[in-house]
Amino acid sequence: MRTAVHALTPVATLLALAFAAAPALAQTTDTQELERVTVTLGRGQIRSVQGLTKADFEAAAAAGQSPLATVSRLPGVNFQSADPLGNYEWSTRFTVRAFSQNQLGFTLDGVPLGDMSYGNLNGLHISRAISSENVARAELSQGTGALDTPSSSNLGGTLQFFSADPAKAFGLQASQTLGSDSNSRTFLRLDSGSSELGAVYLSYTRQVADKWRGEGQQRQEQVNLKYVKDFGENRLSAFLNTSNRREIDYQDMSLEMINRLGYNWDNFYPDFAAAVKAANTLCGNNGSTYVAQCDDAYYAGSGLRKDTLAGVTLDAKLADNLRLKTTVYHHKNDGRGLWFTPYTASPDGTPIALRTTEYAIKRNGLSATLDYDIAGHQLRASVWHENNDFDQARRFYATSPSAVPSPYDFPSNPFFTQWQYAFTTKTDQFSLSDTVAIAPDLTLGAGFKSLRAKIDANRQIGTGPAGSITASKGFLPQVGLNYQLSRTDELFTSVSKNMRAYQGAATGTTPFATTQAGFDAIKGSLRPETSTNFEAGWRTTSKLYEAAVTAYLVNFKDRLLGVTQGSGIQGNPTVLSNVGGVRTKGLEAALSLRLMPGVSWYNSLSLSRSTYQDNVVTKDANNQTTTVAIAGKHVVDAPDQMVKSILSYDDGSWFGNLGADYMSKRYYSYLNDASVDGRVLFNLSGGLRAKGLGFLSEGSVQVGVTNLTNKKYISTVGSNGFINSDPTGTNQTLLTGAPRQYFITFTGKL
Repeated sequence: MRTAVHALTPVATLLALAFAAAPALAQTTDTQELERVTVTLGRGQIRSVQGLTKADFEAAAAAGQSPLATVSRLPGVNFQSADPLGNYEWSTRFTVRAFSQNQLGFTLDGVPLGDMSYGNLNGLHISRAISSENVARAELSQGTGALDTPSSSNLGGTLQFFSADPAKAFGLQASQTLGSDSNSRTFLRLDSGSSELGAVYLSYTRQVADKWRGEGQQRQEQVNLKYVKDFGENRLSAFLNTSNRREIDYQDMSLEMINRLGYNWDNFYPDFAAAVKAANTLCGNNGSTYVAQCDDAYYAGSGLRKDTLAGVTLDAKLADNLRLKTTVYHHKNDGRGLWFTPYTASPDGTPIALRTTEYAIKRNGLSATLDYDIAGHQLRASVWHENNDFDQARRFYATSPSAVPSPYDFPSNPFFTQWQYAFTTKTDQFSLSDTVAIAPDLTLGAGFKSLRAKIDANRQIGTGPAGSITASKGFLPQVGLNYQLSRTDELFTSVSKNMRAYQGAATGTTPFATTQAGFDAIKGSLRPETSTNFEAGWRTTSKLYEAAVTAYLVNFKDRLLGVTQGSGIQGNPTVLSNVGGVRTKGLEAALSLRLMPGVSWYNSLSLSRSTYQDNVVTKDANNQTTTVAIAGKHVVDAPDQMVKSILSYDDGSWFGNLGADYMSKRYYSYLNDASVDGRVLFNLSGGLRAKGLGFLSEGSVQVGVTNLTNKKYISTVGSNGFINSDPTGTNQTLLTGAPRQYFITFTGKL
């Protein structure tokens, strides 16, 4: 690991001068805030709901840490990333109760973020949607999301993020973070303060960090703008957020590679000559014989993403018992996934070409929720419509020793376009629910949603399929009970059914990643994935603690997988097929204690068992059947045990926390003959707040350490997908976790 020594940036210099003045330590956090318990447990809900506040996000080990990394303390959540802050999108994996990231639902201020997949098709990652400093709170429903959540992917739970409002008083905030591997993050925010016209803030974020292994950087710039106007019992809010992210990839590893080449192995970048030499001697070019070591390293890979996300929400009181909340939104994305491949030569004979997967998204949508209270009933009706135009292409660009394309730039002038598509996805959702007290201490919640998503695929270049396919379910019910045992204790239970729409894309788990014959063969018989979620639990709360225990059972049907179908579909290696079900059962617990004034201790426990229920049957080109006996096997990337524990101190001036994160073994082959060991990670953070710091009204300094014990471990599994079997450990689908990293953040407010 490289540990950089920074020259102070201008922002850091100003803040350091302010801290040099004699500080007047002040209790900047009032007693009531000090006594709160950091996790909220959804009191009164019929389902498992847990949340985090702005203070929880501010307590991260380093500024700029992914909000997903903070949410990962909650039970049922498995979050992994190969970089120390959790922002490297190729490596990020967020699962809840064994449902993967693209089987969950995500929103920001009511605006859908899609499934947050790396290969963008219907949204964007939360790390691009908003700067982490502007996240105010998050709410996770592990099993059953609210019926009105605008999502077509939430087989499992939903995760909703909410941005901070503008401050009531005029102010300027500046933060500067410095850290290991030349990490530098600058955050500036200007608040207008409240007036008759409303309140607004504008923030700018710039982050640059070297990779911890290999060469290259992760770069990002963000601008966030938010406006809020309250008038009477109504509120108008709007935001406009932009992001420009460019990151150099880490090389995907296998267990065999880690043992042979070492934990810190990476690609050749920026040594193009070494990449050319390897391509000529290892990859079958210029008369050489291909050997497996060809894939040990490439020249480089990178991910480039430009996003603009905007939303406007009007929350209006129409009558004493009637409210209407309406959100309109727009999202534009331009993206490139770059890979310098030794398997395609450039026109001048250079044995490497730059291959891209290119993305362009234009999403527009509207959601509306009508709440009506009448005769003890809380009625809610909602609608959501989205039109998503998604263009995707696979192109190749020339390289040469004298003209090597930069992995940070969008390339131009391709010499070959392998395929190009224009997808249009129209999504419509309606929900209706009622919450009513059927006894003094017993509340019933019941409702349903209807979901329809139609994809029209227009093939513009290539030989892939074109056509339309629709996923639709008219009745997806949800029903639950909440029973108040006492003022402090309650029981809850719920059951719900959900559907995941198909993906309108040419890559991934999609009906279009095949030939025209393959698509025609499945479009009439393919079924969308569905799930039935059962859960029941107990919550309790007092001034000294909050606790919740939840037991759950999930039946996941019609799992989709690309499998070989045989000679009946000429020239088609795989088609998307329904291959059976998955059953997950488990127990989750969360306990947050206030041990004494200023000291709290949060713990979560997740015990689960997730197994495939059916074998997978394939047919080869000779129509010979092969059965992959995965029935009863563990689901890949689904640990059986997770324990999180965070001990925190905050007296208003001094603050700190020590976190521990245990995860058990994870499998990365369907037959469970390949796995990575369990691990325990520790993070440490602490600092000091003060008022009256020279020209600053308030300031703080915070020091953080990630992976405190410098543990070597595997973070991401499945970076290149999963295969049936890997007994020799050669499947190149793992990413090693970041070593110990140090960070310091100076923050000042005027």
